[in-house]
Amino acid sequence: MSVVSRWRSLRAQEARLGWALLAPTLIIVFGLVIFPAFFSIWISFHAVGLHNLNDVFHAPFNGLENYKRVVTDFAFKYHSIQNMGAALTSIVYSFSATALALVGGLIAALLLNKPFRGRGLVRATFLFSYVAPIVSVAFVWRWILDPRPSGVMNDILMRLGIIHAPMAYLSQRGLALIVVILLDAWRYFPFAMLMILARLQAIDKSLYEAAEVDGANVWERFRYITVPELRFVLGAVFLLRLIWTFNKFDDIFLLTGGGFGTKVLPILVYEFSFRLRDFGRGAAAAMILVAFLVVFIAVYLRFVMRSSEEA
Repeated sequence: MSVVSRWRSLRAQEARLGWALLAPTLIIVFGLVIFPAFFSIWISFHAVGLHNLNDVFHAPFNGLENYKRVVTDFAFKYHSIQNMGAALTSIVYSFSATALALVGGLIAALLLNKPFRGRGLVRATFLFSYVAPIVSVAFVWRWILDPRPSGVMNDILMRLGIIHAPMAYLSQRGLALIVVILLDAWRYFPFAMLMILARLQAIDKSLYEAAEVDGANVWERFRYITVPELRFVLGAVFLLRLIWTFNKFDDIFLLTGGGFGTKVLPILVYEFSFRLRDFGRGAAAAMILVAFLVVFIAVYLRFVMRSSEEA
């Protein structure tokens, strides 16, 4: 078949039509995802600041200097349990918030899996924290945790006699980190609840009936039937939420601004880039963040996806 014939063939016309339909999406993905990603890698190896931002492609190459300045920065390194540094704070925050969200989602799913009057309304209520805009949620939490005596939390605890003086919940190291962890767990447990509830409703009810006939109590049915049936969902939800939480910026920034021991890697990237105007160091911090995420993704693909395929 000649070149002209192949060009005019139905298969070639369909292929050209397919590429033409994909072209707008490919251009958008390249412009908004691929190019910025590789450009950030390039910037991380160059000295880019506000002084040469108008001629960034001629910025001097400085090798690993940006990465060295990041890992030796006071805000990045571990100093003490009260000042863990952005790297360790990110790990503690992400694992703690993800674990609490998973436990909360599991408890909520187990409760909502049983039929009762108004179950649909309760499910919708549980989803409120997940669908509410983070800006409004953060400001409501800041209002509740207002350090003045008139603050909601301070007023309640002082009336109950639990505390005798108002507390600054968002301005104390340790306590501020606990608050942002609780906010993240409260805000995202409905995601875990939905995933777990969907799997719970797919479990064969005859398994529970047979176990009950054999004399298994509630705890034994949960341990030997529910947990094994949920293990892949729990693993997938945990790793997905861990990846997303590790990359979160807005929750902590709106609540504490990254101060008082709550500075995580995304906030450190923001401060290097837009407060210090050191875009090379900011890009290097972002690449370190990406390295952590690649590890989490590799674990997800290695253990969760492969285990689900083998099952």
